[in-house]
Amino acid sequence: MPQVLVFPDADALHRAAAEEVVATAAQACAVRGRFIWCVSGGNTPRAVYELLATDAFASRIDWARMQLFFGDERCVAPTDAASNYRMVWQALVRHVPLAPEHIHRIAGEELPPLAAQAYEARLRALLGVFETGAPATPFDLVLLGMGSDGHTASLFPGSVDEPGCWVSARAALPVWRVTLTPLVLNAARAASFLVAGPDKAERLEQVLACPPRPTELPAQRIAPAGPLRWLIDRAAAARLDPQVLSSQL
Repeated sequence: MPQVLVFPDADALHRAAAEEVVATAAQACAVRGRFIWCVSGGNTPRAVYELLATDAFASRIDWARMQLFFGDERCVAPTDAASNYRMVWQALVRHVPLAPEHIHRIAGEELPPLAAQAYEARLRALLGVFETGAPATPFDLVLLGMGSDGHTASLFPGSVDEPGCWVSARAALPVWRVTLTPLVLNAARAASFLVAGPDKAERLEQVLACPPRPTELPAQRIAPAGPLRWLIDRAAAARLDPQVLSSQL
C-alpha cells in the first residue's frame, strides 16, 4: 500500500520532498556507491529542485556520485521554454557540481520515435537488463507529478503501454512527448508523487480511493518494487477519506 502524507501547504511539501532526496541520495551512496535519480517536469517538482540548489540542501548531497535521468520530455529543443531539461537545468543543474556526463537527457529535438529509441538504448546500456526485461540497475528514486487528468510522466488517459518497451513516443497536444514506461518506472527502488493544489483534489481521490482504472487514470499504473509515497498538500487532499492517509503533518 502507498504511504500518503499530507502537508499543511505546498512549501512544507516541497521541503519534505527535498529532504527525501537528500536522505535517499545519502543512503544510496553509502550502500551502492552512487545515486540514480529520475526526475520529472512540473511546477511542484520545480520548487523542490530550487530548494535542492540552495546551500542548505546542496551541501548535503554528493553530486559527483549522482546520475540524473528524466521521466519524460516534450519534443522540443533543450533551450525551449517547454523543455523539462531546460527547467531542471535552470532550477537545479546549473547551480550544483553535477558532471555533464552524469546528466542523461532525452533528445526532444529529434523525431519522437528516434528520440525514444535512442533513450531506451542509452538506458539499457547504462542500467543493464534483467532477465524479466526490467532494468538490472533500477533508479534509486523516481519523482513524479500528477496532472489534473490523472496522467503522470507522459502516460496519458487512454494510452497503451507496449509490452517490453522502456521508452515510448506519445502523441500529445501541442507537441509530442517521449516518456519512460511503467516497466522502467516500476522497477525503481522508491517512487514519490508530489501533488499540490485544489485542482488536483477530485482526480487524486479517484486515483487513491476508487477501484483501479489504470487506462483512465495512468497514475495508478505506478507500483514500484520499493516504497511508493504520495506527498500532497492539504488543498489536494481535500476530498480524501482520513482512512486513506498514512500521516497528517
